[in-house]
Amino acid sequence: MPFGSPLSSFSDHLRLHAPELLPENRPGLRGADADIAPHGTTIVAVTFAGGVLIAGDRRATMGNMVASRDVQKVFVTDSYSAAGIAGTAGLAVELVRLFAVELEHYEKIEGVPLTFDGKANRLSSMVRGNLGAAMQGLAVVPLLVGYDLEAPDPQRAGRIVSYDVVGGRYEERAGYHAVGSGSLFAKSSLKKLYRADADQAAALRTVVEALYDAADDDTATGGPDTARGIYPTAVVITADGAVEVPEQTLSELARTVVADRTVTESGQGGAL
Repeated sequence: MPFGSPLSSFSDHLRLHAPELLPENRPGLRGADADIAPHGTTIVAVTFAGGVLIAGDRRATMGNMVASRDVQKVFVTDSYSAAGIAGTAGLAVELVRLFAVELEHYEKIEGVPLTFDGKANRLSSMVRGNLGAAMQGLAVVPLLVGYDLEAPDPQRAGRIVSYDVVGGRYEERAGYHAVGSGSLFAKSSLKKLYRADADQAAALRTVVEALYDAADDDTATGGPDTARGIYPTAVVITADGAVEVPEQTLSELARTVVADRTVTESGQGGAL
């Protein structure tokens, strides 16, 4: 069988019994215009001492239009992993949710969870299955992060894996990465701000600043919207598991970053 036992892969079960439910087999993808569906934009991830975190902006675009201002792009996929999405939003969200079901299904059938490498390989296969839609301009590019329970050093157990549109997987050993339309600007920011020995609070500030920098130069990336109360979302993963960062924490941090970046006529930081 292509993946484990005949029953351990939920995707293989669908492929055999209901192939029309798989994201790559949805009707209406042939000859699709890339601008007909909203696209998610920028996702960033960094490791820190004892874990890893992933964050994303909230904007989705459709061509040169803002399709949505409060899209959720970062998802907990199991107890020790999370994924962020860039690309065609609808397909990407469906793929990540199916991936989460896949991990839960495997653990229930086999009695043990997949290793982090197994999770990364499985997501690679699912991205490869979307190649037909990607060739039509409806690409899905996830970013996977997780805490490796088998790592020899718990302080360096956070891992980041990126993908290309054909399903190639790449371990990001620099300790940070970004995907999406604003990734070039986000990575430039991360290169200057990232510290391998940073704690969780410092790492969270680093990703919020990177998203702020990306939004400053990329129109498809949404920055902190204090008027509407829309801020980035993030998931942090440590030995205790994966948890979503509370909205209050992110809003306060985003406001602090904006205030620190705001320069008044007197040259002092402005307050929000």
